[in-house]
Amino acid sequence: MIAIRMPAEVEARLDRLSKRTGRTKTYYIREAVLEHLSDLEDLYLAEEELRAIRAGAKTYSLEEMKVELGLEN
Repeated sequence: MIAIRMPAEVEARLDRLSKRTGRTKTYYIREAVLEHLSDLEDLYLAEEELRAIRAGAKTYSLEEMKVELGLEN
């Protein structure tokens, strides 16, 4: 269970949306978190990879990967 505080304006918007659609506020909060969580995970993974590349991690071109995977004809 997670409890969060929201600005009154956000809660009012959730209330209106919930009443118009018949879905719960919890439903919309869960949907928003899941959507944004995926974006955040992608962002942090990309930032980690960028740091690794800047620190000298080996990178491969598309052509090198094709050869490595035996996809080059």
